[in-house]
Amino acid sequence: MKKYFESSELIINDDGSVFHLHVKPEQLAHKIILVGDPGRVSLIASHFESIECDVSSREFHTITGVYQGKRLTVLSTGIGCDNIDIVINELDALVNINFKTRELKSEITHLELVRLGTCGGLQPNTPCGTYVVSRKSIGFDGLLNFYAGRNDVCDLPFEEAFKKHMHWNSLLCAPYVIDNDSTLIERINRGDMVNGVTISCGGFFGPQGRELRLPLADPDQNTKVESFEYNGYKITNFEMESSALAGLSKLMGHHAMTVCMVIANRLEKNANADYKNTIDGLINRVIDRI
Repeated sequence: MKKYFESSELIINDDGSVFHLHVKPEQLAHKIILVGDPGRVSLIASHFESIECDVSSREFHTITGVYQGKRLTVLSTGIGCDNIDIVINELDALVNINFKTRELKSEITHLELVRLGTCGGLQPNTPCGTYVVSRKSIGFDGLLNFYAGRNDVCDLPFEEAFKKHMHWNSLLCAPYVIDNDSTLIERINRGDMVNGVTISCGGFFGPQGRELRLPLADPDQNTKVESFEYNGYKITNFEMESSALAGLSKLMGHHAMTVCMVIANRLEKNANADYKNTIDGLINRVIDRI
C-alpha cells in the first residue's frame, strides 16, 4: 500500500498549489536555484530567455523559465534554516507526492538545488568578494536532529572533534556536520571559487559572535571557530541556511550545495554593504553551470 498523506500533514491550497510556496507541481523545474532575498529572484530571472510562471507568497518568490535551453526555477527562501525546512519539504512534495491522490509516487525524483547567497568570511583567504563553496556545512540550528537517519548522513567524527575543540555548551543544539553534493560542487566550482567549511547559524548577531548591546555567552566563540582544523579542513564562513539544505536533501535523495559571496570578513572586521552591485558575477557562473 502506498503511503498516504493526510491534509493536516501536507496542506494543499484550493488551487492545487502547495501551502507556503503556492507553487503547483507542473510549475517546478528539476534544476533549482535558491536565494534568500525575494528581490534577487527577479534579478536572476532577468537572464532567462522566457518566463513560464511568476508566483509570490510571503517571503517565497518563485520564477520558472528557460535559460540556454535549460528549464530552471529560482526561488527565494527568506532567512534561516527554519525556512529551509519549509522549502525543501514542499519542493520534495511537489515532485514526489501525487497531489490528487495524496499518495507517495512509485518513482522518486531527485532535484538539483544550488543555494546562491552571501556570507561572512572567517579566514585570510576569504576576503570580501570571494566565492566560497560549502564542501561541508556545520549546523548550529539543530534542525536535522528532528529527523530520523540524521546520524547516517552526518560526519560524526568531525562533529565530535568540533565539539571538543569548542568546549560545546550543553545548552545549545547539538551541531551536525553534513557534506554537500560532490558532483554538483565539481560542476559549479571550476577552480574560481574557494572550497570550504560553512557554519549555518540560528541568528545573525549573537550566534555569529556579533555583540551589540547584549553580551555574548561565549566571547571567544569566533576565535575558537577560526582556529579549528580537522583532517585539513578549516572553517571558512558563516551563513544561515546551508546545513539544513544539505542535510534534508541528503536524507531525501536530492543533490544540493551552497555557494556564497563573502560580503563581510570577520577576521579583518570589514564589510561591503553594496554587494548587490557585484553579485551578478556569481549569478552568471551558477546559471551557466547548473
